[in-house]
Amino acid sequence: MTKPPHDEPTAAGPEELREQVEQSREELGRTVEALAAKADVKARAQEKATVVKEQVTARAGDLKEQAAVKAGELKDKAAQAARHLEDKLPVPVKDRTARTIDQSRAVATQLWQDKAPEPVQQKTAQGARMARDNRSLLLAAAGVALMAWLAGRRRKG
Repeated sequence: MTKPPHDEPTAAGPEELREQVEQSREELGRTVEALAAKADVKARAQEKATVVKEQVTARAGDLKEQAAVKAGELKDKAAQAARHLEDKLPVPVKDRTARTIDQSRAVATQLWQDKAPEPVQQKTAQGARMARDNRSLLLAAAGVALMAWLAGRRRKG
């Protein structure tokens, strides 16, 4: 007869022996399942990829939200700075600037109409209309681009 391992008591009868065998089978089955799960590299890699994807998606959402907040802050600061600058300019300078801008627009418009081909003028007008119609989207995109550029500079520096 064989000796029981690690001082385990021997079974008193056949029924107890069957129970011990069944318990050992269950433990062995759980151990085999755990080893098989560890050996399944593809499944583990897919699980890890799913976790990383969820983390990246969450982080991207956070960054998008932060960029929107920063874009709003930058827009407000730019508007404040423009108002402050406008308040500081003397009236004659403002008038002269307005006249110069009007003259420049008139000359540029005339040159554009005289020199640019008709299809180019049409496409440009269409692009300008789209930009006007989507002004807030363009400002938000510019804000996000600015934040990405600043973040890149911060990492390098």
